[in-house]
Amino acid sequence: MKIYTRGGDKGKTQLIGCKEVHKHSQRIEAYGTLDEVNSFIGLALANGLSTEAMMDELHRIQHLLFDCGTDLATPPEAMTEGRVQQQHVDWLEERIDHYTSVLPPLQSFILPGGSTGAAHLHVARTVARRAEREVMRLSATEAVYPDTMSFINRLSDYLFVAARFINLEDGKEEYVYQSQK
Repeated sequence: MKIYTRGGDKGKTQLIGCKEVHKHSQRIEAYGTLDEVNSFIGLALANGLSTEAMMDELHRIQHLLFDCGTDLATPPEAMTEGRVQQQHVDWLEERIDHYTSVLPPLQSFILPGGSTGAAHLHVARTVARRAEREVMRLSATEAVYPDTMSFINRLSDYLFVAARFINLEDGKEEYVYQSQK
């Protein structure tokens, strides 16, 4: 497989099914932002996480993010069924509920940070929120698989509790937001 095609030299790229669009189109913005989320998750994994189970979950999420990208790279006229399904959303919700059950209850906003892995997960969380906004912006004008939108919406919640859990496992203190008024 050749890495470069020269097709993008004039600012266009192809969606699945060979439909050509501008590289600045909202569909490209949406799945490009998911690629950023995936990269930050990879960075968190590369910087060490304290639990093998979470590393396995994050690797699964990376694969699911590629599936979300495929769903978003499919033009509406070629859509049949998305790769990301309700079962994937349910799995994320189950993992969120699990981590929430072992974490101290939130009494206030917390500041992103802690261990290196947790800090990278917080960055991934903020990029996931941006990806969600990009996907919602796309859905205002073009069809997007509902399960893909739900998965992306839950992802930022998962990354938030995952970062908190890593800090708990690593014995890192959570710093509570304090108004500077």
